[in-house]
Amino acid sequence: MKSNHLPMPHLFLVSLLLSFSWSTLGDTHQPHDSFLQCLSRHPSNASSISSVIYTQNNSSFSSVFEFSVRNARVSTPTTPRPLVIVTPSHVSHIQATVNCSRSHGLQVRIRSGGHDYEGLSYVSQVPFVIIDLINLRSIDVDTENNTAWIQAGATIGEVYYRIAEKTATLAFPAGICPTVGVGGHFSGGGYGMLMRKYGLAADQIIDAELVDVNGKFLDRNSMGEDLFWAIRGGGGASFGVVVAWKVNLVPVPSTVTVFTVNRTVEENGTKLVHKWQSVAPRINEDLYIRLFLRAVNSSRTRTIQASFTSLYLGETDELLSLLQESFPELGIARQDCIEMSWIQSILYFARIPQSEPLEILLNRTAAAIIFKGKSDYVTKPIPETGLEGLWQRFYEYETESMALIFSPYGGNMDDIRESETPYSHRAGNLFSIHYGIVWGEEDVASSQRYINFMRRLYGYMEPYVSKSPRRAYMNYRDLDLGTNNNGVYTSYKQASRWGLPYFNNNFNRLIHVKSLVDPENFFRHEQSIPLLRR
Repeated sequence: MKSNHLPMPHLFLVSLLLSFSWSTLGDTHQPHDSFLQCLSRHPSNASSISSVIYTQNNSSFSSVFEFSVRNARVSTPTTPRPLVIVTPSHVSHIQATVNCSRSHGLQVRIRSGGHDYEGLSYVSQVPFVIIDLINLRSIDVDTENNTAWIQAGATIGEVYYRIAEKTATLAFPAGICPTVGVGGHFSGGGYGMLMRKYGLAADQIIDAELVDVNGKFLDRNSMGEDLFWAIRGGGGASFGVVVAWKVNLVPVPSTVTVFTVNRTVEENGTKLVHKWQSVAPRINEDLYIRLFLRAVNSSRTRTIQASFTSLYLGETDELLSLLQESFPELGIARQDCIEMSWIQSILYFARIPQSEPLEILLNRTAAAIIFKGKSDYVTKPIPETGLEGLWQRFYEYETESMALIFSPYGGNMDDIRESETPYSHRAGNLFSIHYGIVWGEEDVASSQRYINFMRRLYGYMEPYVSKSPRRAYMNYRDLDLGTNNNGVYTSYKQASRWGLPYFNNNFNRLIHVKSLVDPENFFRHEQSIPLLRR
């Protein structure tokens, strides 16, 4: 998928923003209308850039902004809104926005699906512009070469649907939430139910298209291997605007098998969870058993439920044989297992009824919720006493809508070197933990109460998880780990508070690449890769 660049006559921008109230806008010699005039003068293609610009005076501004807001916690009536939203339909629109934002002192935030846990793709405390990639979501599947070009504004659900349109025996190893945008998901790593067999989404990227800080359109060859390495797990938004990815597709059998079984602590749940920690990372790589932990009400008694949910790349008989050998205590029976196609398993794990047509994967609509997330990596099994202490945290009031997800590693993840991509969480990790809590109260006091609970839980888990550094997953963004300064420079010591947990030994190389390709730190946010100190 190569994007054409056809210079057109200068376009006249009809709609200019009449007023803007940010006192922090700064330089009065560069008012907001100059930025819009700059966009109108920038060479563009036949599709006028004026048709993809939304100012706060535009009647569609709020609906465009809110459509991809996923975390209502970080988007309230008092949260600063962007000066302009640009929804490019052509690469030239991105180039114009980058060039004009630089020349007029505005930051950019880049949004594909809006699932950033801290809202960094659509919220900023300084004057900013959103580049919303929702119109750049074409997907070209090449079954002859087992590849696909995927524009960064596509969602995971759209990718899966377009693959299934062409073939039932090719897939892609990414996440289970269909409305997540691939722009952020792929550039942060991107793991899912095929991880132990085929690694991450980032591991299957073989080319990319990007607009850099100078507005240049680059592919793998022209950007160079250092930048290509950095955007496959180091977060694309630190380095430029990723326009499209070329990926390898992976083979899957025509029939896969899934199951979900629930066990409470009264049903030997603690011992099963303890055993799972040793089994799931070491079992055959065709089998992926993920674990969900939550508090439930059972016979009017509150208890802890462990849900074991699995994808096996094969048929039921083979799965039962594997489990009988490696995990008989789980007690999986034939009636627990369901055979289906790979694309049907996508609906299953997304909790979409099998009666729904596959076209539901094309639905980009997702309700905004109020939530806080965190992450951890585990290198040694948590002892039963540690699990029992964890269960006690579930009995607190705040855990009404809390869930923990244990995702097993091992398999192919052990075979890929830590330095292969910026995503460093490879061999030595048994599983990752995702902590998530959702609440309905919109007041600040309630939010703080839930967040404080999550921090206490995170503190409790410290003895049982990775150390030096305590690891975290960049796609589960967590500003509790630390943030950059508002200015251009942040010290290495300050940035390493979050950089080392996300990237470990790869953090220094990311800083080096950043300093080469964006030496003025134009592409920055609260946890963007910092510069080497000049």
